[in-house]
Amino acid sequence: MKSMEWELAISHTAALLMWIAGVVVVAVLLGAFFWGQRVRAREPRPPRPDEQTKMPEGGPVREIREYRDPDEVPRDGHRLTPHELKEGYGQSSTHPSPSQDPADHRKGDGGSFGSGGLGS
Repeated sequence: MKSMEWELAISHTAALLMWIAGVVVVAVLLGAFFWGQRVRAREPRPPRPDEQTKMPEGGPVREIREYRDPDEVPRDGHRLTPHELKEGYGQSSTHPSPSQDPADHRKGDGGSFGSGGLGS
């Protein structure tokens, strides 16, 4: 019976190391808390109600849905690099489509693989 008690008992050194580890963990947590308080004190204060953003006079801004066509690339026979395109640096520009009818834009003749076109 005595041998089992000795096997289960921890040494005084191990108990002391656990107390030291616990104190270190508490010190790190307290340091993180106070450091966070200092960081938060340097941040700007939250805006007051009179400084909040206001709704536009016309009401909330709504989504605009329109069909747009890409600008045509000139077909003069030589290859264009991205910086030679209209908007520059590969940004293709668009303009509103003359027809805003959804049926005109769902013909299925895109010509790419799987678009439903004839593939010619």
